[in-house]
Amino acid sequence: MTHGSAPWRPWLDAAIEQAEKSWAEGGIPIGAVLVDQDGTIVARGHNERVQSGDPTAHGEMSCIRNAGRRRDWHMLTMVTTLSPCPMCSGTTILYRIPRVVVGESRTFQGAEHWLREAGIEITQADCDRCVALMERLQQEKPDLWAEDIGD
Repeated sequence: MTHGSAPWRPWLDAAIEQAEKSWAEGGIPIGAVLVDQDGTIVARGHNERVQSGDPTAHGEMSCIRNAGRRRDWHMLTMVTTLSPCPMCSGTTILYRIPRVVVGESRTFQGAEHWLREAGIEITQADCDRCVALMERLQQEKPDLWAEDIGD
């Protein structure tokens, strides 16, 4: 898919920067950002499972944690480099985040069906850069990939 002038492109670029930061730290290359109605990024996060030893520190979860206490969850957009797992999808539903931009779901198909069932709008970016991050993880650190997805 060509991204052209997709309004979410800069947000996905910011999420990819977060994924690359995690990879540079020795972690899993998944990143996320939360964006408000004006298009301003209000929080950033990346997978910190390896760095922190916390199995719940997925990219989306770290991003939500970094957003702090808010009352505007229902007006935000989650942008993530990888299809959200059941935990991250459930948290998105819990906080009533109405829109999710998914960088890619080729290497891993998360619980997007839960998001759809909850009425959440999903945009599939099908981003080659996001795919490349996960393929690199799968090739260079297959044990870490298996640990992250629960194999």
